[in-house]
Amino acid sequence: MATLSRADVEHVAHLARLGLTEEELARLEGQLNHILDQYTILTMLDTEHIPPTAQTIELANILRDDVVTPSLTTDEALSNAPERSGDHFVVPAILGGGEGGA
Repeated sequence: MATLSRADVEHVAHLARLGLTEEELARLEGQLNHILDQYTILTMLDTEHIPPTAQTIELANILRDDVVTPSLTTDEALSNAPERSGDHFVVPAILGGGEGGA
């Protein structure tokens, strides 16, 4: 497995818009090459009889029962709104630069 050069690390850092110091670049170069070394070790394992998997642990959704409960009244929901129009929030327009509306 090839190793990453300092120039490779600097290039990736530049593409990612990371402003790294010389010390950070040196540390990152060592860490990334360590990861590649570990991957090389993993490629030597015999995985012929191991079925492919997308998940290493069992997945279970932890969901609560869907129970109807009382909702806020319109006045309660709008009580802290900076601006309202009747039963609606007034928000600034994000397209077209016009006035906020209901």
